[in-house]
Amino acid sequence: MQKREVKLRDREIGAGYGVFIIAEIGINHNGSLESAKNLVAGAKEAGADAVKFQKRTPELCVPKDQWNIERDTPWGRMTYIDYRHKVEFTKDDYEVIDKYCKEKGIIWFASCWDEEAVDFIEKFDVPIYKTASASLTDKKLLEKHKTLNKPVIVSTGMSTMEEIEKAVENFGTDNLLIAHSTSTYPCPNEELNLKMITTLQQKYDGVPIGYSGHETGLAPTWAAVSLGAAFVERHITLDRSMWGSDQAASVEINGFNRLVRNIRDIEIALGDGFKKLYESEMGARKKLRRVHS
Repeated sequence: MQKREVKLRDREIGAGYGVFIIAEIGINHNGSLESAKNLVAGAKEAGADAVKFQKRTPELCVPKDQWNIERDTPWGRMTYIDYRHKVEFTKDDYEVIDKYCKEKGIIWFASCWDEEAVDFIEKFDVPIYKTASASLTDKKLLEKHKTLNKPVIVSTGMSTMEEIEKAVENFGTDNLLIAHSTSTYPCPNEELNLKMITTLQQKYDGVPIGYSGHETGLAPTWAAVSLGAAFVERHITLDRSMWGSDQAASVEINGFNRLVRNIRDIEIALGDGFKKLYESEMGARKKLRRVHS
């Protein structure tokens, strides 16, 4: 398969290009538009290339037998279906987000968990989509994304290799990006299995392979970059102690700044793999090397 990149407005994602860094806001905004804007601003300031949200149609994504189960939330005790609606942004909210991201000069997109959610987000003409690990085996959802003729990141957590192969077969490799992931929040280092990045690169030569991380530290994401990840995604939060199942596996804004800064340093340090004799070495070479070939 020929090496190729995915074109995203004025940015390319693929081998030979800078790592595309995604700040996953998800639902860490807890339904607050102000928190979402603060997360967008923090991601932009840190140097992220894009921010990503999650979009669900609660009646389609929540099993009906769970709708009326009550739970404690920051807004009091409520049914699970009401809670799911509480953390979903409306069309008016996304119009504000769309405008704000354009003002900030940062790409935004979403993981859509159902076909109606795809139609909803498509109204904003986002340049790329992502399917969550939970959706890898949802053939109809993959087919829905394929009809848009836009790049799609397929996340591969909680999946077997056979399920990944089937998803790629169903979607095809045009417009496809694959994210290695483990769906544990937070994920212990011994379950990150970063060498799967290399496995996927070898299996799907030409398809941009990246990493969606849920660990608590930063080092594994830097290691993923060293292994050649074309893109990386980490959850971002205002405070890891906030309410929400993803907060503990998220990176606060200061940490995200460090994450991005060191990724850019790693990219520079990796070089191109061709041996060079640098001018800066010549003084030491003249002074220390006794025998020259």
